[in-house]
Amino acid sequence: MSFTVLIPARMASTRLPNKPLADIGGAPMVVRVAQRALLSGASQVVVACDDARIHAACEAHGVQAVLTRDDHPSGSDRLAEACDHLALKDEAIVVNVQGDEPLIDPELISAVAFLLEQSPLAQMGTAAHAIESVADLSNPNVVKVVLDAAGHALYFSRSLIPFNRDQHPDAPKPLRHVGIYSYRAGYLRQFPKLPQAPIEISESLEQLRALWHGHKIAVHISPHAPPSGVDTPQDLEIARQLWGQK
Repeated sequence: MSFTVLIPARMASTRLPNKPLADIGGAPMVVRVAQRALLSGASQVVVACDDARIHAACEAHGVQAVLTRDDHPSGSDRLAEACDHLALKDEAIVVNVQGDEPLIDPELISAVAFLLEQSPLAQMGTAAHAIESVADLSNPNVVKVVLDAAGHALYFSRSLIPFNRDQHPDAPKPLRHVGIYSYRAGYLRQFPKLPQAPIEISESLEQLRALWHGHKIAVHISPHAPPSGVDTPQDLEIARQLWGQK
């Protein structure tokens, strides 16, 4: 199956200035993300950036990039513009890999891409894994998801879902949502134009817009948690150490 990986990258970051260009093992972080994505079997990997410095850094390391507007309100808006730059057909499958995931597993990328081939009724694909940490259950920064019998998302929440009221020993473990998405390019072009949903605004979770409008999101269950992304200087140091070990 052919698919394209798009990596949104913006220079502004409150906790880690110039984050896409942060050095990891001698190359900018966004380049390391692209290098991992290239191992997924994608037909092309493209960085969609908002700054000429990111574009130049990608070109210097042989990574394809497109320069997009700097006023997009979300990553999905940026990727929709990138689809037009690349003239992707509406049926083309696109995987959104965040630009701060330099240690992402290439197999996770390909699994999320294949979801849309396996689930023709779904407009989007994403991933999740079982929550093992008790602290994560009550952490609002750990987004949970519940599924239907076909493996489609019923709801995403920052609260604990499902709630095991009677502490049933056979109840399924809560699932942590992983922020990677696949779309068909035609849907990605339309998604930013959908009206925001009240539940999306309440939870501050953009994927709830799709569910609110009656669209399906297929979910790949990963057997393990993916490496953490880079949001802070401390995260960056950890990523550098782990990259060196690889």
